[in-house]
Amino acid sequence: MFEHHATLKKHFSALRTTADFFSLRYVRESGHYLSVRKNVAEPPHLNHDEGAMLTVRVNGVEAYAATHDISLAGLQAALERAEQQARQILPHALLDLRDQHVSSDVADYLSPNLAQAFPSLSDCYQLLGDESAAVPQDDRLVNWEVSLGLTHVEQIYLNNAGAELRQAQRFVFPGVNVTAYDGNDSQTRTLGGSNFGQQGGFDVINRFGLVGAAPRIADEALQLLLAPNTPQGTRDLLLMPDQMILQIHESIGHPLELDRILGDERNYAGTSFVKASDFGHLQYGSPLLNVTFDPDIPEQLASYSHDDDGTPASKQFLIREGLLVKPLGGALSQFRSGMSGVANSRASSWNRPPIDRMANLNIEAGDKSLAQLIGGIENGILMSTNRSWSIDDARNKFQFGCEWGQLIENGELKGVVKNPNYRAISAQFWRNLSAVGDASTFKVLGTPNCGKGEPNQVIRVGHATPACVFSNVDVFGGDA
Repeated sequence: MFEHHATLKKHFSALRTTADFFSLRYVRESGHYLSVRKNVAEPPHLNHDEGAMLTVRVNGVEAYAATHDISLAGLQAALERAEQQARQILPHALLDLRDQHVSSDVADYLSPNLAQAFPSLSDCYQLLGDESAAVPQDDRLVNWEVSLGLTHVEQIYLNNAGAELRQAQRFVFPGVNVTAYDGNDSQTRTLGGSNFGQQGGFDVINRFGLVGAAPRIADEALQLLLAPNTPQGTRDLLLMPDQMILQIHESIGHPLELDRILGDERNYAGTSFVKASDFGHLQYGSPLLNVTFDPDIPEQLASYSHDDDGTPASKQFLIREGLLVKPLGGALSQFRSGMSGVANSRASSWNRPPIDRMANLNIEAGDKSLAQLIGGIENGILMSTNRSWSIDDARNKFQFGCEWGQLIENGELKGVVKNPNYRAISAQFWRNLSAVGDASTFKVLGTPNCGKGEPNQVIRVGHATPACVFSNVDVFGGDA
Protein backbone atom coordinates (compact mmCIF):
# COMPACT_ATOMS: atom_id res chain seq x y z
CA MET A 1 0.00 0.00 0.00
CA PHE A 2 1.29 3.45 -1.00
CA GLU A 3 4.48 1.85 -2.32
CA HIS A 4 5.33 4.95 -4.39
CA HIS A 5 4.65 7.43 -1.59
CA ALA A 6 8.24 7.94 -0.44
CA THR A 7 9.51 8.24 -4.02
CA LEU A 8 6.77 10.66 -5.06
CA LYS A 9 7.35 12.80 -1.99
CA LYS A 10 11.07 12.91 -2.76
CA HIS A 11 10.40 13.81 -6.39
CA PHE A 12 7.89 16.47 -5.38
CA SER A 13 10.40 18.19 -3.13
CA ALA A 14 12.87 18.23 -6.03
CA LEU A 15 10.48 19.83 -8.55
CA ARG A 16 11.38 23.35 -9.70
CA THR A 17 8.87 26.00 -10.76
CA THR A 18 8.28 29.72 -10.44
CA ALA A 19 4.53 29.15 -9.89
CA ASP A 20 2.97 30.57 -6.74
CA PHE A 21 1.25 27.27 -6.03
CA PHE A 22 1.61 23.77 -7.42
CA SER A 23 0.30 20.32 -6.61
CA LEU A 24 0.66 16.69 -7.63
CA ARG A 25 -2.19 14.16 -7.66
CA TYR A 26 -1.02 10.60 -8.32
CA VAL A 27 -3.57 7.85 -9.05
CA ARG A 28 -3.06 4.14 -9.53
CA GLU A 29 -6.09 2.02 -10.41
CA SER A 30 -6.28 -1.70 -11.06
CA GLY A 31 -8.99 -4.29 -11.08
CA HIS A 32 -10.88 -7.00 -12.87
CA TYR A 33 -14.35 -7.90 -14.07
CA LEU A 34 -15.38 -11.56 -13.96
CA SER A 35 -18.56 -13.15 -15.26
CA VAL A 36 -20.11 -16.57 -15.74
CA ARG A 37 -22.78 -16.60 -18.44
CA LYS A 38 -25.08 -19.62 -18.70
CA ASN A 39 -22.62 -21.69 -16.64
CA VAL A 40 -19.66 -20.79 -18.87
CA ALA A 41 -16.85 -18.69 -17.43
CA GLU A 42 -15.97 -15.74 -19.66
CA PRO A 43 -12.39 -14.44 -19.90
CA PRO A 44 -11.52 -11.91 -17.19
CA HIS A 45 -11.29 -8.24 -18.08
CA LEU A 46 -8.18 -6.88 -16.35
CA ASN A 47 -7.07 -3.28 -16.09
CA HIS A 48 -4.16 -1.31 -14.66
CA ASP A 49 -3.56 2.42 -15.03
CA GLU A 50 -1.40 4.97 -13.23
CA GLY A 51 -0.13 8.48 -13.67
CA ALA A 52 -0.11 11.96 -12.18
CA MET A 53 -1.70 15.35 -12.69
CA LEU A 54 0.45 18.43 -12.05
CA THR A 55 -1.43 21.67 -11.34
CA VAL A 56 0.05 25.17 -11.06
CA ARG A 57 -1.24 28.60 -10.17
CA VAL A 58 0.59 31.59 -11.70
CA ASN A 59 -0.60 35.09 -10.81
CA GLY A 60 -4.03 33.68 -10.05
CA VAL A 61 -4.29 31.60 -13.23
CA GLU A 62 -4.51 27.84 -12.89
CA ALA A 63 -3.44 25.25 -15.45
CA TYR A 64 -2.55 21.58 -15.40
CA ALA A 65 -0.78 18.82 -17.30
CA ALA A 66 -0.87 15.04 -16.84
CA THR A 67 1.75 12.35 -17.38
CA HIS A 68 2.06 8.59 -17.07
CA ASP A 69 5.82 9.05 -16.47
CA ILE A 70 6.16 9.39 -12.69
CA SER A 71 9.94 9.69 -12.71
CA LEU A 72 11.39 13.00 -11.57
CA ALA A 73 12.06 13.94 -15.19
CA GLY A 74 8.52 13.04 -16.24
CA LEU A 75 6.93 15.01 -13.41
CA GLN A 76 9.18 18.00 -14.03
CA ALA A 77 8.28 18.02 -17.73
CA ALA A 78 4.54 17.96 -16.91
CA LEU A 79 4.99 20.74 -14.37
CA GLU A 80 6.75 22.88 -16.96
CA ARG A 81 3.96 22.27 -19.48
CA ALA A 82 1.38 23.31 -16.92
CA GLU A 83 3.30 26.50 -16.08
CA GLN A 84 3.73 27.34 -19.74
CA GLN A 85 -0.01 26.98 -20.31
CA ALA A 86 -0.79 29.17 -17.29
CA ARG A 87 1.42 31.94 -18.65
CA GLN A 88 -0.19 31.68 -22.08
CA ILE A 89 -3.65 31.94 -20.50
CA LEU A 90 -2.69 34.83 -18.23
CA PRO A 91 -3.58 37.71 -20.61
CA HIS A 92 -7.01 36.17 -21.24
CA ALA A 93 -7.88 35.00 -17.72
CA LEU A 94 -11.47 35.34 -16.53
CA LEU A 95 -10.72 34.42 -12.90
CA ASP A 96 -8.05 35.49 -10.44
CA LEU A 97 -7.53 32.58 -8.03
CA ARG A 98 -4.79 34.13 -5.88
CA ASP A 99 -7.16 34.36 -2.92
CA GLN A 100 -8.63 30.88 -3.31
CA HIS A 101 -7.82 28.73 -0.28
CA VAL A 102 -5.39 25.83 -0.69
CA SER A 103 -5.19 22.81 1.59
CA SER A 104 -2.37 22.10 4.03
CA ASP A 105 -4.03 19.00 5.55
CA VAL A 106 -2.28 15.69 6.22
CA ALA A 107 -4.56 12.63 6.34
CA ASP A 108 -5.03 9.01 5.27
CA TYR A 109 -8.30 7.37 4.21
CA LEU A 110 -8.76 3.60 3.86
CA SER A 111 -11.72 1.52 2.76
CA PRO A 112 -13.15 -0.74 5.48
CA ASN A 113 -11.60 -4.22 5.68
CA LEU A 114 -8.90 -3.21 3.22
CA ALA A 115 -6.30 -5.29 5.04
CA GLN A 116 -8.32 -8.46 4.50
CA ALA A 117 -7.25 -10.45 1.44
CA PHE A 118 -9.90 -10.81 -1.27
CA PRO A 119 -10.52 -14.30 -2.69
CA SER A 120 -8.39 -15.33 -5.66
CA LEU A 121 -9.65 -15.19 -9.25
CA SER A 122 -10.21 -18.94 -9.26
CA ASP A 123 -12.18 -18.81 -6.01
CA CYS A 124 -14.29 -15.93 -7.36
CA TYR A 125 -15.00 -17.86 -10.56
CA GLN A 126 -16.03 -20.86 -8.45
CA LEU A 127 -18.45 -18.70 -6.48
CA LEU A 128 -19.94 -17.20 -9.65
CA GLY A 129 -20.13 -20.61 -11.32
CA ASP A 130 -21.95 -22.18 -8.39
CA GLU A 131 -24.51 -19.38 -8.39
CA SER A 132 -24.97 -19.60 -12.17
CA ALA A 133 -25.57 -23.36 -11.90
CA ALA A 134 -28.33 -22.69 -9.36
CA VAL A 135 -30.54 -21.10 -12.03
CA PRO A 136 -33.43 -23.57 -12.58
CA GLN A 137 -33.70 -25.53 -15.82
CA ASP A 138 -36.52 -23.96 -17.78
CA ASP A 139 -36.66 -23.48 -21.55
CA ARG A 140 -38.02 -19.98 -21.03
CA LEU A 141 -34.82 -18.89 -19.24
CA VAL A 142 -32.73 -17.96 -22.26
CA ASN A 143 -29.87 -15.98 -20.73
CA TRP A 144 -28.33 -15.34 -17.34
CA GLU A 145 -25.11 -13.95 -15.94
CA VAL A 146 -23.47 -13.76 -12.52
CA SER A 147 -20.69 -11.17 -12.31
CA LEU A 148 -18.20 -9.51 -10.02
CA GLY A 149 -16.26 -6.31 -10.55
CA LEU A 150 -13.35 -5.37 -8.28
CA THR A 151 -11.39 -2.11 -8.38
CA HIS A 152 -8.44 -0.96 -6.25
CA VAL A 153 -7.52 2.74 -6.21
CA GLU A 154 -4.57 4.41 -4.52
CA GLN A 155 -4.27 8.18 -4.60
CA ILE A 156 -1.65 10.58 -3.23
CA TYR A 157 -2.09 14.36 -3.21
CA LEU A 158 0.82 16.69 -2.42
CA ASN A 159 1.12 20.46 -2.69
CA ASN A 160 3.63 23.16 -1.81
CA ALA A 161 1.44 24.38 1.07
CA GLY A 162 2.26 21.15 2.92
CA ALA A 163 -0.77 19.00 2.12
CA GLU A 164 -0.19 15.25 2.11
CA LEU A 165 -3.36 13.23 1.51
CA ARG A 166 -3.40 9.50 0.85
CA GLN A 167 -6.35 7.29 -0.02
CA ALA A 168 -6.49 3.52 -0.55
CA GLN A 169 -9.86 2.15 -1.57
CA ARG A 170 -11.38 -1.11 -2.79
CA PHE A 171 -14.70 -1.13 -4.63
CA VAL A 172 -16.80 -4.27 -5.10
CA PHE A 173 -19.63 -4.66 -7.66
CA PRO A 174 -21.54 -7.99 -7.64
CA GLY A 175 -24.38 -8.61 -10.08
CA VAL A 176 -26.97 -11.14 -11.24
CA ASN A 177 -29.27 -10.88 -14.23
CA VAL A 178 -31.69 -13.37 -15.79
CA THR A 179 -33.72 -13.01 -19.00
CA ALA A 180 -36.87 -15.02 -19.69
CA TYR A 181 -38.54 -15.35 -23.13
CA ASP A 182 -41.75 -17.15 -24.05
CA GLY A 183 -41.74 -16.62 -27.82
CA ASN A 184 -43.69 -13.36 -27.64
CA ASP A 185 -42.27 -11.37 -24.75
CA SER A 186 -38.96 -11.11 -22.95
CA GLN A 187 -38.42 -9.89 -19.39
CA THR A 188 -35.16 -9.33 -17.54
CA ARG A 189 -34.74 -9.28 -13.78
CA THR A 190 -31.51 -8.06 -12.20
CA LEU A 191 -29.87 -7.71 -8.83
CA GLY A 192 -27.00 -5.27 -8.46
CA GLY A 193 -24.89 -4.51 -11.50
CA SER A 194 -25.39 -0.79 -12.16
CA ASN A 195 -27.19 -0.05 -8.89
CA PHE A 196 -25.13 -1.80 -6.24
CA GLY A 197 -21.53 -1.23 -5.27
CA GLN A 198 -19.72 -0.65 -2.00
CA GLN A 199 -16.27 -0.15 -0.54
CA GLY A 200 -14.90 -3.07 1.44
CA GLY A 201 -13.92 -6.69 1.01
CA PHE A 202 -15.76 -9.99 0.77
CA ASP A 203 -18.22 -8.56 3.29
CA VAL A 204 -19.74 -6.59 0.40
CA ILE A 205 -20.71 -9.83 -1.36
CA ASN A 206 -22.31 -11.11 1.85
CA ARG A 207 -24.31 -7.88 2.32
CA PHE A 208 -25.38 -8.05 -1.31
CA GLY A 209 -26.78 -11.53 -0.80
CA LEU A 210 -25.16 -13.00 -3.89
CA VAL A 211 -25.24 -16.60 -2.69
CA GLY A 212 -28.74 -17.94 -3.27
CA ALA A 213 -29.91 -14.94 -5.30
CA ALA A 214 -29.97 -16.48 -8.80
CA PRO A 215 -32.95 -18.86 -8.32
CA ARG A 216 -35.06 -16.03 -6.88
CA ILE A 217 -34.12 -13.63 -9.68
CA ALA A 218 -34.93 -16.32 -12.27
CA ASP A 219 -38.33 -16.97 -10.64
CA GLU A 220 -39.13 -13.24 -10.74
CA ALA A 221 -38.24 -13.07 -14.44
CA LEU A 222 -40.69 -15.92 -15.09
CA GLN A 223 -43.36 -14.19 -12.99
CA LEU A 224 -42.98 -11.09 -15.14
CA LEU A 225 -43.57 -13.13 -18.31
CA LEU A 226 -46.92 -14.25 -16.94
CA ALA A 227 -47.89 -10.90 -15.43
CA PRO A 228 -50.37 -8.46 -16.98
CA ASN A 229 -49.19 -5.11 -18.26
CA THR A 230 -49.13 -2.21 -15.80
CA PRO A 231 -52.45 -0.31 -15.95
CA GLN A 232 -52.42 3.36 -16.88
CA GLY A 233 -53.63 6.04 -14.50
CA THR A 234 -52.83 8.22 -11.51
CA ARG A 235 -51.71 6.25 -8.48
CA ASP A 236 -49.62 6.53 -5.35
CA LEU A 237 -46.14 5.25 -6.11
CA LEU A 238 -43.94 3.29 -3.70
CA LEU A 239 -40.34 3.32 -4.93
CA MET A 240 -37.93 0.81 -3.47
CA PRO A 241 -34.32 1.88 -2.80
CA ASP A 242 -32.89 0.33 -5.97
CA GLN A 243 -35.12 2.66 -8.02
CA MET A 244 -34.88 5.59 -5.62
CA ILE A 245 -31.16 5.85 -6.37
CA LEU A 246 -31.92 6.65 -10.03
CA GLN A 247 -34.59 9.14 -8.96
CA ILE A 248 -32.14 10.88 -6.60
CA HIS A 249 -29.34 10.80 -9.14
CA GLU A 250 -31.20 12.32 -12.07
CA SER A 251 -33.70 14.70 -10.45
CA ILE A 252 -31.71 15.94 -7.44
CA GLY A 253 -28.03 15.17 -8.01
CA HIS A 254 -27.44 16.51 -11.50
CA PRO A 255 -29.68 19.58 -11.09
CA LEU A 256 -27.78 20.63 -7.94
CA GLU A 257 -24.27 20.47 -9.46
CA LEU A 258 -23.09 24.06 -9.18
CA ASP A 259 -20.91 24.10 -12.30
CA ARG A 260 -23.97 22.99 -14.29
CA ILE A 261 -26.04 25.78 -12.70
CA LEU A 262 -23.25 28.24 -13.63
CA GLY A 263 -23.46 27.04 -17.25
CA ASP A 264 -20.44 24.77 -17.67
CA GLU A 265 -22.25 21.65 -18.96
CA ARG A 266 -24.78 23.22 -21.31
CA ASN A 267 -23.21 22.08 -24.57
CA TYR A 268 -22.76 18.49 -23.42
CA ALA A 269 -24.78 17.16 -20.47
CA GLY A 270 -27.35 19.92 -20.26
CA THR A 271 -28.22 22.64 -17.81
CA SER A 272 -30.45 22.73 -14.71
CA PHE A 273 -33.89 24.02 -13.87
CA VAL A 274 -32.34 25.24 -10.58
CA LYS A 275 -31.03 28.82 -10.47
CA ALA A 276 -28.39 30.20 -8.13
CA SER A 277 -31.04 32.45 -6.59
CA ASP A 278 -33.15 29.42 -5.60
CA PHE A 279 -30.89 28.39 -2.70
CA GLY A 280 -32.51 29.30 0.58
CA HIS A 281 -35.83 29.95 -1.19
CA LEU A 282 -37.00 27.06 -3.39
CA GLN A 283 -39.29 24.46 -1.81
CA TYR A 284 -37.75 21.55 -3.71
CA GLY A 285 -39.84 18.87 -2.03
CA SER A 286 -42.31 18.18 0.74
CA PRO A 287 -41.25 18.76 4.37
CA LEU A 288 -40.42 15.03 4.54
CA LEU A 289 -37.50 15.45 2.12
CA ASN A 290 -34.04 15.66 3.73
CA VAL A 291 -31.09 15.22 1.35
CA THR A 292 -27.46 15.10 2.46
CA PHE A 293 -23.98 15.04 1.00
CA ASP A 294 -22.52 12.41 3.32
CA PRO A 295 -18.95 11.10 3.00
CA ASP A 296 -19.09 9.35 6.38
CA ILE A 297 -20.76 5.98 5.64
CA PRO A 298 -17.63 3.78 5.36
CA GLU A 299 -18.95 1.23 2.89
CA GLN A 300 -20.56 3.75 0.53
CA LEU A 301 -18.87 4.25 -2.84
CA ALA A 302 -17.90 7.92 -2.48
CA SER A 303 -16.86 8.06 1.15
CA TYR A 304 -13.54 9.86 1.61
CA SER A 305 -11.78 12.28 3.93
CA HIS A 306 -10.89 14.93 1.31
CA ASP A 307 -11.89 15.56 -2.28
CA ASP A 308 -9.42 15.73 -5.17
CA ASP A 309 -8.67 19.42 -4.54
CA GLY A 310 -7.75 18.66 -0.93
CA THR A 311 -10.92 20.07 0.65
CA PRO A 312 -11.96 18.23 3.84
CA ALA A 313 -15.30 16.43 3.46
CA SER A 314 -18.09 16.43 6.04
CA LYS A 315 -21.81 15.70 6.08
CA GLN A 316 -23.90 18.63 4.81
CA PHE A 317 -27.62 19.10 4.19
CA LEU A 318 -28.46 20.11 0.61
CA ILE A 319 -32.22 19.99 1.16
CA ARG A 320 -33.66 20.28 4.66
CA GLU A 321 -37.36 19.67 5.26
CA GLY A 322 -37.94 20.21 1.55
CA LEU A 323 -36.11 23.57 1.36
CA LEU A 324 -33.15 23.85 -1.02
CA VAL A 325 -30.21 25.11 1.06
CA LYS A 326 -26.87 24.19 -0.58
CA PRO A 327 -25.51 23.13 -4.00
CA LEU A 328 -23.12 20.39 -5.00
CA GLY A 329 -20.27 22.81 -5.62
CA GLY A 330 -16.57 22.25 -4.91
CA ALA A 331 -13.90 24.83 -4.12
CA LEU A 332 -13.64 26.38 -7.59
CA SER A 333 -17.39 26.72 -8.10
CA GLN A 334 -17.74 28.17 -4.61
CA PHE A 335 -15.04 30.74 -5.42
CA ARG A 336 -16.69 31.62 -8.73
CA SER A 337 -20.19 31.99 -7.32
CA GLY A 338 -19.58 33.27 -3.82
CA MET A 339 -21.80 30.46 -2.51
CA SER A 340 -21.00 27.80 0.07
CA GLY A 341 -20.86 24.20 -1.12
CA VAL A 342 -19.35 20.82 -0.29
CA ALA A 343 -16.14 18.85 -0.89
CA ASN A 344 -17.13 17.29 -4.21
CA SER A 345 -14.35 18.29 -6.63
CA ARG A 346 -13.63 14.85 -8.08
CA ALA A 347 -11.69 13.45 -11.02
CA SER A 348 -12.21 10.07 -12.64
CA SER A 349 -8.50 9.44 -13.15
CA TRP A 350 -5.00 10.95 -13.12
CA ASN A 351 -5.50 12.50 -16.56
CA ARG A 352 -8.71 14.39 -15.76
CA PRO A 353 -9.13 17.60 -13.73
CA PRO A 354 -11.49 17.62 -10.72
CA ILE A 355 -14.96 19.02 -11.45
CA ASP A 356 -18.20 19.23 -9.47
CA ARG A 357 -19.53 15.68 -9.11
CA MET A 358 -22.08 13.89 -7.06
CA ALA A 359 -20.41 11.85 -4.35
CA ASN A 360 -22.56 10.24 -1.63
CA LEU A 361 -25.95 11.86 -2.14
CA ASN A 362 -28.43 10.40 0.32
CA ILE A 363 -31.98 10.74 1.57
CA GLU A 364 -32.26 10.61 5.35
CA ALA A 365 -34.50 7.89 6.78
CA GLY A 366 -38.02 8.68 7.99
CA ASP A 367 -40.30 6.91 10.45
CA LYS A 368 -42.36 4.35 8.49
CA SER A 369 -41.68 0.62 8.16
CA LEU A 370 -42.26 -1.01 4.77
CA ALA A 371 -45.50 -2.50 6.10
CA GLN A 372 -46.65 0.96 7.18
CA LEU A 373 -45.75 2.45 3.79
CA ILE A 374 -47.80 -0.22 2.02
CA GLY A 375 -50.60 -0.02 4.57
CA GLY A 376 -51.04 3.70 3.96
CA ILE A 377 -51.77 3.27 0.23
CA GLU A 378 -55.31 2.68 -1.05
CA ASN A 379 -54.63 2.70 -4.79
CA GLY A 380 -51.00 2.42 -5.71
CA ILE A 381 -48.10 0.51 -7.17
CA LEU A 382 -44.70 -0.63 -5.94
CA MET A 383 -41.82 -0.34 -8.39
CA SER A 384 -38.21 -1.50 -8.11
CA THR A 385 -35.04 -1.80 -10.19
CA ASN A 386 -34.54 0.73 -12.95
CA ARG A 387 -34.44 -0.45 -16.55
CA SER A 388 -34.89 2.79 -18.52
CA TRP A 389 -34.66 6.51 -17.99
CA SER A 390 -35.24 9.69 -19.94
CA ILE A 391 -34.97 13.24 -18.60
CA ASP A 392 -34.72 16.58 -20.38
CA ASP A 393 -31.50 18.59 -20.50
CA ALA A 394 -32.68 20.85 -17.64
CA ARG A 395 -33.20 17.75 -15.47
CA ASN A 396 -36.84 18.68 -15.10
CA LYS A 397 -39.34 16.53 -17.03
CA PHE A 398 -38.63 12.80 -16.78
CA GLN A 399 -39.95 9.36 -17.62
CA PHE A 400 -38.51 6.31 -15.85
CA GLY A 401 -39.19 2.60 -16.28
CA CYS A 402 -38.67 -0.27 -13.84
CA GLU A 403 -38.32 -4.04 -14.08
CA TRP A 404 -40.72 -5.03 -11.30
CA GLY A 405 -44.16 -3.78 -10.30
CA GLN A 406 -46.79 -4.88 -7.79
CA LEU A 407 -50.18 -3.31 -7.39
CA ILE A 408 -51.25 -2.04 -3.96
CA GLU A 409 -54.95 -2.02 -3.08
CA ASN A 410 -56.44 -0.97 0.26
CA GLY A 411 -53.11 -1.25 2.03
CA GLU A 412 -52.14 -4.67 0.67
CA LEU A 413 -49.71 -5.87 -1.97
CA LYS A 414 -51.49 -7.57 -4.85
CA GLY A 415 -50.40 -9.12 -8.14
CA VAL A 416 -47.21 -8.56 -10.10
CA VAL A 417 -47.38 -6.31 -13.18
CA LYS A 418 -44.79 -5.90 -15.91
CA ASN A 419 -43.38 -2.92 -17.80
CA PRO A 420 -44.10 -0.39 -15.02
CA ASN A 421 -43.29 3.22 -15.91
CA TYR A 422 -43.95 6.63 -14.38
CA ARG A 423 -43.48 10.25 -15.42
CA ALA A 424 -43.48 13.63 -13.70
CA ILE A 425 -41.68 16.96 -13.27
CA SER A 426 -38.80 16.93 -10.79
CA ALA A 427 -39.72 19.52 -8.15
CA GLN A 428 -43.44 18.74 -8.40
CA PHE A 429 -42.65 15.04 -7.94
CA TRP A 430 -40.58 15.65 -4.80
CA ARG A 431 -43.29 17.95 -3.39
CA ASN A 432 -45.62 14.94 -3.65
CA LEU A 433 -43.38 12.92 -1.32
CA SER A 434 -45.92 11.67 1.24
CA ALA A 435 -44.09 9.03 3.30
CA VAL A 436 -40.45 8.10 3.94
CA GLY A 437 -39.29 4.69 5.09
CA ASP A 438 -37.41 4.15 8.34
CA ALA A 439 -33.95 2.68 8.92
CA SER A 440 -35.24 -0.85 8.25
CA THR A 441 -35.92 0.15 4.62
CA PHE A 442 -32.65 2.11 4.22
CA LYS A 443 -30.14 0.66 1.72
CA VAL A 444 -26.59 1.75 0.88
CA LEU A 445 -26.33 1.52 -2.91
CA GLY A 446 -24.51 3.26 -5.75
CA THR A 447 -23.44 3.25 -9.37
CA PRO A 448 -19.99 2.94 -11.00
CA ASN A 449 -20.85 4.76 -14.21
CA CYS A 450 -22.00 8.36 -13.77
CA GLY A 451 -20.78 10.32 -16.79
CA LYS A 452 -20.10 14.04 -17.08
CA GLY A 453 -17.54 16.52 -18.39
CA GLU A 454 -15.51 17.10 -21.55
CA PRO A 455 -13.46 15.01 -22.04
CA ASN A 456 -15.86 12.57 -20.43
CA GLN A 457 -15.33 11.41 -16.87
CA VAL A 458 -17.08 8.26 -15.63
CA ILE A 459 -17.07 8.09 -11.85
CA ARG A 460 -18.42 6.14 -8.87
CA VAL A 461 -21.38 7.71 -7.04
CA GLY A 462 -23.07 6.52 -3.86
CA HIS A 463 -26.76 6.82 -3.01
CA ALA A 464 -28.22 5.60 0.28
CA THR A 465 -31.96 5.85 0.67
CA PRO A 466 -35.06 4.42 2.29
CA ALA A 467 -38.16 3.37 0.37
CA CYS A 468 -40.45 6.36 -0.36
CA VAL A 469 -44.08 7.00 -1.31
CA PHE A 470 -45.18 9.69 -3.78
CA SER A 471 -48.82 10.74 -4.22
CA ASN A 472 -50.74 11.14 -7.47
CA VAL A 473 -48.15 10.01 -9.99
CA ASP A 474 -48.88 9.28 -13.66
CA VAL A 475 -48.21 5.54 -14.10
CA PHE A 476 -48.40 3.52 -17.32
CA GLY A 477 -47.41 0.23 -18.89
CA GLY A 478 -45.27 -0.71 -21.84
CA ASP A 479 -48.01 -0.37 -24.45
CA ALA A 480 -49.24 3.07 -23.30
